[in-house]
Amino acid sequence: MSNNSKLPPVPPAAPTGPGSPRDVPPVPGSFPIDPATLPEPIRDELLAPDPVAIDTASEELKDGLNHCPKCGATDIRQRPGTDLLICRFCRHEWHGQRVEEEFGLGEGLDKLSGTIIASGARDIAADAVNLMSFKCSGCGAEVTINTENAMTARCHWCRHVLGVNEQIANGAVPDAVLPFHIKKDDAVARIRQFVDKRRLFALKEFKEQFTPENVSGVYLPYMIVDGRASADVAGRGEIKTREYTRGSGNDKKTYYDADIYQVQRHVDFTVDDLPLESSAARGNLDTRTNTNNIINTILPFDTKNAVKWNASYLSGFNSEKRDQNVEELRPELEDQLLSVARCQVESSVSRFDRGVRWEQESLDVHGTRWVSMYLPVWLYSYHQPGKNGGMLHYIAVNGRTGETMGSIPVQQWKLLTAAITVGTFLEAIAIWIIGSTS
Repeated sequence: MSNNSKLPPVPPAAPTGPGSPRDVPPVPGSFPIDPATLPEPIRDELLAPDPVAIDTASEELKDGLNHCPKCGATDIRQRPGTDLLICRFCRHEWHGQRVEEEFGLGEGLDKLSGTIIASGARDIAADAVNLMSFKCSGCGAEVTINTENAMTARCHWCRHVLGVNEQIANGAVPDAVLPFHIKKDDAVARIRQFVDKRRLFALKEFKEQFTPENVSGVYLPYMIVDGRASADVAGRGEIKTREYTRGSGNDKKTYYDADIYQVQRHVDFTVDDLPLESSAARGNLDTRTNTNNIINTILPFDTKNAVKWNASYLSGFNSEKRDQNVEELRPELEDQLLSVARCQVESSVSRFDRGVRWEQESLDVHGTRWVSMYLPVWLYSYHQPGKNGGMLHYIAVNGRTGETMGSIPVQQWKLLTAAITVGTFLEAIAIWIIGSTS
């Protein structure tokens, strides 16, 4: 070898740290990066426990048939006004299992940790289909149910009734259902009474087309959430020390002196059965196009009485599918938890008679439990033509309590006339009072 030959260069050291290449992949189940070196949000997400599922599926109903425990018939319906199921053949009645008791959903709120998701609330599969086929055990015929708009169907050969009870991944089958108690006649009467009190200013076309008999019973999809959280709020509170006026006549002004304090509060709390709309369409509160917000005004529902899912409860009613998953609803949950926290600390700041302005807020959610549930609502709708597609008005009745609220299209000129008339009347009274005292 020549003395003038050069040695090959020394290869540089392999890079190390997060993202560096490795010749040998890490052992399955191991994590090659120390979590302590990661940013706090990434570390918390990495170390958080995986979601835990509560299996609420009904194995005995997976074939689509709900048999009467007494005679075996499949023509099952809800007994109107109750939570009972009734066999239309032998008239036997029985009560569905309450999910609160069946799965212990009312327990352990103060020990919740991580995310617990019931099987009916799991993520919706993007490729899940709406059409489901069942083989009728009575005659062997194929029965197809479109879960987009129905949950039960009758075999066209032997008249067996089949229902979708298997928890398919398209959001159509929840964990629980809260049956209707308010009957249609009662709902119609409540809607008619609501409108009659507001007919004076109602749009002429609405009054002409108003037919409350067209009200529909609809099961709306909700996520019912239990949670354990902590919150810190900070701001400025004021206590009034003096009140005085300066100036005279139209220039007279009232002034306040106040002591200003820095206020901080910490609260630990739990929530039980917090309802969140899990339909993006119903959660869209764009008041320029619809009045979905009125559905929130008929809350609360007695969700403690919800029963384990059984498609027989939906016979004769419509239903809307859930299309939002847990992570999509988490921001709404956190907003509501912060509202709860503010209410929790309100009683502790009553001494600040000028009020408290909260300037900083932080929330720490320790644990949540998610259950998918259908809640009963009677809905009457009216489409008011107009710009950008018009406005869709709703009148809603809580299917359990009968609480009624709604939106009615009004004649703007009638409101304006009434306002001018009332204003003129009050002005005349004020002039008369001033004249009689001068």
